[in-house]
Amino acid sequence: MNTMAATSAKAATAAVDRAAEVWAQLASVSDPELDESVTELGFVTCVEVDAGGGVQIGFRLPTYWCAANFAFLMADDMRIAVAGLPWVTKVTIGLGEHMYADEINRGVAAGRSFQDTFGAEASGELEDIRRTFMVKAFQRRQEALLTSLLERGLEPARLVRLSVAELAGLPDDSASRRLVERYLARRFVVRGCANGAAQTDEAAFVDSHGALFDADGLGAYLRALRRVGVNAEFNSALCRGLLAARYGEADAAAAAPQVEIKPVHFVPVGDWKSAVRLA
Repeated sequence: MNTMAATSAKAATAAVDRAAEVWAQLASVSDPELDESVTELGFVTCVEVDAGGGVQIGFRLPTYWCAANFAFLMADDMRIAVAGLPWVTKVTIGLGEHMYADEINRGVAAGRSFQDTFGAEASGELEDIRRTFMVKAFQRRQEALLTSLLERGLEPARLVRLSVAELAGLPDDSASRRLVERYLARRFVVRGCANGAAQTDEAAFVDSHGALFDADGLGAYLRALRRVGVNAEFNSALCRGLLAARYGEADAAAAAPQVEIKPVHFVPVGDWKSAVRLA
């Protein structure tokens, strides 16, 4: 192989490796409502890396009218995640086929906030809505973990007394370890822990207000959490089905619940449940 060909092959390998790094970073970004990775959901369509360290990311959503603040949040989170790679010089997010694509793409590219991007149309910044859904993610992960531990035979009285260190030492298989890791990754949301990590001597299980709960009330507590999970699972199936139907993936579309969908331009920050739907 001559020198030019060898250099070209090396550059191609480096580009593939860098693209893989970008995909890994994107996998850490979640849809705020569904608590699922944007890559697993199929929202990321392509990654391109140029020789100068520039990264272009294609991004799509299930419908043309997905809420603008959710779309902006995901796009900006992707930009931040990928910009953290040491070799990246520029990140361009290309949201396509969305009613606010131009505004979101320009705002994210310029590093502007959601409020600055949308001005009077926005109802504030995104931290409140981000926290609302992070708490719900915490609740879903906690319910999955507690249910798993109970099924393994751990008594409620022991569970409510576990410390973070004791919880981390429990798993004896990969599936259980994954549940623990995912739960502890959201544990900081309900108690402000330094660097996003709970102290090892803290109680492992607290409610969404950071309060301890007792063994006698564990059953009722879990039933309440399951309602949160059922709603999120429905929304996840709906989003996957709408995405599949929109882009011609018939098998996935068949799994979607059949409901009437109306556009949600913005999800209100103060009360996301009462989103104003514009017909």
